[in-house]
Amino acid sequence: MKKFHENLITTEEAGTLDGVFARRLHRSPDGLAYQYYDRNSDRDSGEWNSYTWAQMADQIARWQQALGKEDLRQGDRVAVLLRNCPEWVMWYQAALSLGLVTVPLYTDDRPDNIAYILEEAGVKAMLVQDAGRWKRLVPALPEEGEGQLQRVILLDGSNEASKFSRNDERIRLVAQWLPEVGGELLVRKHADPHALASIVYTSGTTGRSKGVMLSHHNMLSVAHGGLTLLDCYEEDLFLSFLPLSHTLERTAGYYLPIMAGSCVAYARSVAQLGEDLMRIRPTVLIAVPRIFERVYGKIKDQLKKKPAIASKLFQLALDVGWRRFEYKQGRASWSPKLLLWPILNKLVASNVVAKLGGRLRAAVSGGAPLSPDIARVFIGLGIPIVQGYGLTETSPVISVNPLEDNIPTSVGVTIRGTEVRIGENDELLVRGPGVMLGYWNNHKATTEMIDHDGWLHTGDQAKIEDGHIFITGRLKDIMVLSNGEKVPPADMEMAIALDPCIEQVMVVGEGRPYLTALVVLNEENWPALAEEHGLSPHDTASLKHKKLHADMLRRIKAALSDFPGFAKIRQLRLMLEPWTIEDGLITPTLKIKRPKVLESFAEEVESMYSGGPTN
Repeated sequence: MKKFHENLITTEEAGTLDGVFARRLHRSPDGLAYQYYDRNSDRDSGEWNSYTWAQMADQIARWQQALGKEDLRQGDRVAVLLRNCPEWVMWYQAALSLGLVTVPLYTDDRPDNIAYILEEAGVKAMLVQDAGRWKRLVPALPEEGEGQLQRVILLDGSNEASKFSRNDERIRLVAQWLPEVGGELLVRKHADPHALASIVYTSGTTGRSKGVMLSHHNMLSVAHGGLTLLDCYEEDLFLSFLPLSHTLERTAGYYLPIMAGSCVAYARSVAQLGEDLMRIRPTVLIAVPRIFERVYGKIKDQLKKKPAIASKLFQLALDVGWRRFEYKQGRASWSPKLLLWPILNKLVASNVVAKLGGRLRAAVSGGAPLSPDIARVFIGLGIPIVQGYGLTETSPVISVNPLEDNIPTSVGVTIRGTEVRIGENDELLVRGPGVMLGYWNNHKATTEMIDHDGWLHTGDQAKIEDGHIFITGRLKDIMVLSNGEKVPPADMEMAIALDPCIEQVMVVGEGRPYLTALVVLNEENWPALAEEHGLSPHDTASLKHKKLHADMLRRIKAALSDFPGFAKIRQLRLMLEPWTIEDGLITPTLKIKRPKVLESFAEEVESMYSGGPTN
């Protein structure tokens, strides 16, 4: 492999986010840029296709020409409501090269929230996945002519999409809107790297979303900073499945690969992720902890069905694999146990590694805290997981663990150019090139977040040891019981959710005498769990059975064994209906909206306190 710096495009060379693509085109026009599953191919089942950088440039030129004919001026906002695919990049690059500001949207967000963002940001044009998504959005939008939205482009060419385009003069089908030939790629000269490039709306667990204003330099500097800690090469292949509207995926799975010249393959869906991992065989993966939790849950389920010796062999592989990792990191001495690794790798570890494609050099976990137990499992099996940390407001990466200095309980070391310090109440403060320009049309919120010296207040409590950052809590997420005891609900929920029978959980107890929990059971594993207790999985009354509750409380107690004694769940309410974005109970980034959940299940919560604790 080439040394990463030989092919790396620096922040200074790139200048802007469209500039980095132009530099990559000049540097390696024939290199493989993107792989995607073409559902519109002649084959009934579709097929995987690819674009080189030169072929992508030809496509982007077509989008530039089409967008250039719209009544848009520099600084106007354009939105994208699309699943991950090459067209996402084409639209985004074309918009940036014309000086437009992009507003990424989550395809599964609630229509009313999307409508709010479109209105608040003053979006004038948007690209939409299909007629179905547009149809769901229309009722939430202002009447035609009242809002600022003047052009909607539908990517699909279905009959329903054609009908919309005939009945609404704002709507165009992409096949009709794009010219057949785009000509030469338009490359801006002397563009301002510090100009606003994107407004990213935070998912907001309370109140309305806020628009985070990020410049070209914000995002490029963070992508380059990540590359100084984790080397990437032209030969690397990323598998992209987190939504590109998620800032982590956009910076680490879109800008960063362009800077390094790496190829990105777009997964078909989360449901098909397992198949795509085997087909694509990525070398780099950007993921959130829930993905690893689900894989671990399946491993545990499989082990339960095997003889006891299989579990013992698996545990031995983890122990020896972890010792091997610590030895390689220079934190443990050599042990004769390490001689067992080749056989344990062949019998146990290699099987799991193969399920993830068999070629992973690095799996980056971010977006939420990664359980140290989960990290230990995968690292012990030889899968190099590194945890990172950041906020949308910091573009988003603040720190990441290098492969050669990986402390899984930490969130790593700061990327290049970023400063951190500990402020009052142990709050982590950050200053650097990735810090946002501010919140769109919200000066008050901006000044509350960034002080007069330029330090951004993360709201997270931390400690710094040997250059590594350790997150110890969250200022606003500490739950105080009526007896004054303080507990971190998010940490407890993370531990409880490792149980394969539990899909979602929310710990309750603010101002209460003891802790309780609302638990959504895993739909896949519910039938087996019900039958284990002699209950009918089809009868909702089964969810209230005392034997089932006692078993679930035992499971939760075991999951919380490392927490203080007072961090004990004494009552719970079980349900099967998942909390969704549509019902407003979770955000598009899957964070629980605590006030909304409490409001929706107020009766269930009160019932857990009316009769006192059960244990």
